[in-house]
Amino acid sequence: MTLQELFDTIGNNPSWIMIYFSLIPITALIAGFLGKGEGNLTPWRELYSVLIYMVCIPGIFAVTLSIYFFLFERRGILDTDVYNQIIPVVSMLVTLFLIRANASLDRIPGFGKISGLMMVIFASLALMWGLDRTRIYVVAFTRMPFYYVLLIFAGIFFMVRFGFKRMLG
Repeated sequence: MTLQELFDTIGNNPSWIMIYFSLIPITALIAGFLGKGEGNLTPWRELYSVLIYMVCIPGIFAVTLSIYFFLFERRGILDTDVYNQIIPVVSMLVTLFLIRANASLDRIPGFGKISGLMMVIFASLALMWGLDRTRIYVVAFTRMPFYYVLLIFAGIFFMVRFGFKRMLG
């Protein structure tokens, strides 16, 4: 199954996606009411961590997919798929807002890793977009073996990651 076939299946049967992405913020809202003022304590932190991972991984993928479609495939905004590109992002933002109202996101286990993942993905996309716009790869890599290109990209990727760690830490 290709990714396009998966998106077509989701578009034809949107009820599962709607249920999934509505249950996560509802769970965060209920947890916020039940654990009012106790969001940084042990049982609630783990629940919030699970909810954040359940909503942020698809949300980050949806944002990355949207950026890819707009920058590299030059799709119009009107071609945006509501079920695959908008609902995961809205659910992610609502869930993070509800969790932040009851707990400090810095004290949630693994939240730093998710935000670091977002930065690395966006920095990589920005680097790829810059290469695409300047057409440097055509001149620089046409006579190189492919594994050199992979090594260069991995080196740039780790430099970007190191730079973000130094900037934020």
